[in-house]
Amino acid sequence: MTTDLKGDADEPGWEVDPDDESGAAVVATVGRQLKLRREASGLKVAQFADAIGYGEDLVYKVEAGRRIPRPEYLDKADKVLMAGGLVAAMKKDVEEVRYPKKVRELAKLQAQAVEIGVYASHGIYGLLQTEGHARALLEARQPPYSQDEVERGVAGRMARHSIFGRSPAPSLSFVQEEAALRRPIGGRMEWRRQLQRLLELGELRNVSLQVMPTHVEAHPGLDGGIQVLKFGDGTAIGRSEGAFNGRAVSDPKHVRILELRYGMIRAQALTPRESLTFIKQVLGEA
Repeated sequence: MTTDLKGDADEPGWEVDPDDESGAAVVATVGRQLKLRREASGLKVAQFADAIGYGEDLVYKVEAGRRIPRPEYLDKADKVLMAGGLVAAMKKDVEEVRYPKKVRELAKLQAQAVEIGVYASHGIYGLLQTEGHARALLEARQPPYSQDEVERGVAGRMARHSIFGRSPAPSLSFVQEEAALRRPIGGRMEWRRQLQRLLELGELRNVSLQVMPTHVEAHPGLDGGIQVLKFGDGTAIGRSEGAFNGRAVSDPKHVRILELRYGMIRAQALTPRESLTFIKQVLGEA
């Protein structure tokens, strides 16, 4: 990902999620370590801030555990404090907590799954979204997210894309509604980039991408999207907005119901080959 994850213009970094107790604890520990090292070096906050090129307010917030430092902040701090790489090594500690908690939890499950099946009932599913598409969606939320929340959400969504480079590769299948392909989220150019991204992913050997055409009168997913994740030990987790009050389920009987619905959806959708042809047609019209 090449986009610079910007927070406030004068405060490069990310806000700490108040509902993420474990993440907040990590950030607080990193902040204390930075403060101890700065004080041991004999530098005042103003001197340290000037040396690393950031504002005093940000330094205070980082040391107090109220702001998640960016990698470049820790790299500069390491040099100024002559920490020999020990401060820079903290980047690993804050790498995950910069993403929203619910995104991290989903990413962990997807990273463990050997098979994932998804029916997206409305928009393009997160794993398939381009960065621009994801940002446009998050910026359209009401009540509006802060820019920091938008950027953290985009970063978390893009981080999940690492699943496509996993080895051994998991088996991934997606069914997208035709209407989602025709909505120009983010403008015409971003819409085209999103369609091209779908074509690229659809060509991967471990990915099956299908389109549910709008002319299909009825199918089992009309009351909400479906996700089914299967793991190497034979267990599985599923979730659907239209079943079991929308909560995640692991009971084999409940998962089987979602598998049945997803199987019927796939049977009614265009085949993967037909779907790629269809997406190319929409791209030509875009």
